[in-house]
Amino acid sequence: MELRSDPSTIDASWLTQVLQNRYPGGSVDQVDSASIGTGQVGENVRFSLRGQGIPESVVGKFPSLDPVSKQTGILQRNYVREVFFYQALQSEVKIQTPVIHHAAIDPETHEFVLIMEDLAPGQQGDQLAGCSVDQAALALEQLAHLQGPKWGDEALARHDLLMGAGATDGASLLTELYQNLMPGYLARYQDTLSPLEVTATEGLLERLPSYQSLYANEPPVLIHVDYRLDNMMFGGPYPLTVVDWQSLSMGCPLNDVSYFLGTSLLTIDRQKEERALIRHYLEVLGSYKVDLKFDQAFDYYRNYAPAGMIMALIASMIVGETDRGNDMFMAMAQRSIAMSRDLDVLA
Repeated sequence: MELRSDPSTIDASWLTQVLQNRYPGGSVDQVDSASIGTGQVGENVRFSLRGQGIPESVVGKFPSLDPVSKQTGILQRNYVREVFFYQALQSEVKIQTPVIHHAAIDPETHEFVLIMEDLAPGQQGDQLAGCSVDQAALALEQLAHLQGPKWGDEALARHDLLMGAGATDGASLLTELYQNLMPGYLARYQDTLSPLEVTATEGLLERLPSYQSLYANEPPVLIHVDYRLDNMMFGGPYPLTVVDWQSLSMGCPLNDVSYFLGTSLLTIDRQKEERALIRHYLEVLGSYKVDLKFDQAFDYYRNYAPAGMIMALIASMIVGETDRGNDMFMAMAQRSIAMSRDLDVLA
């Protein structure tokens, strides 16, 4: 089937072919499209359909229309990684994800297309507003359903797309990247960050060499890496659906927990509920025979408290700038700084 990575080229005939596997005998007669979502590295489009024996709508995901963001997606292999997840791993894990009708990519150019079920009337999580404690509990349940089935899978950890750099090399690369991007980040956001937050941002640089070493030589675990509200749909066909698998990797499972709670819960809720939420997450992991004790898990959780700071700084500097993106990155950074201070992570 012809690869169509430009949403403007999606027509009734092509979609009819795409939907034949799941809707045999169905046909699309008319297609209308509208851009949706808040993606930073991808373009999401809802296609409203008219025809026979087909769904009323589907959603397509394509390379970003912003050239800076698209180049980031190519260089970071984000597009290749997401298609790989849907083609090779979606059926192997238990986390709720959308039904995929079609997933294709050109490995040379990284042009890609995903056609998936429309999760309407579900609502995308709002990174700026934060979430409720109940929504956070639901998110951690789903995270355990990602991590539990493939816990300690050494063969998967050796996959080129997932293995990343070693602990030492990774720490060096992360430190260098953070150091190089920090001046531009502080210049852009100096009027939003408080003096204390600027100091915390600068002080984190000294801690980065040891940031990734705590989990060295432990069982490799699948991690989403960008596990936050903007990548979640609440309600609709399912209580919670997780999307955006462009950063998938293997690493410490509590990285995702720290990143999610530190960026998605309001600080006052996180302070009150983080221990109970971690215990809930560990209970669900236990259903997969994962024996991770609370004290050890909390040590990992504390170590990765700056995850939101790191993501906000790096991501904001390597994707196209938008007003909403600026507000989002600041919300993530400021909540993560508060978390790091609460847990006494930053000197």
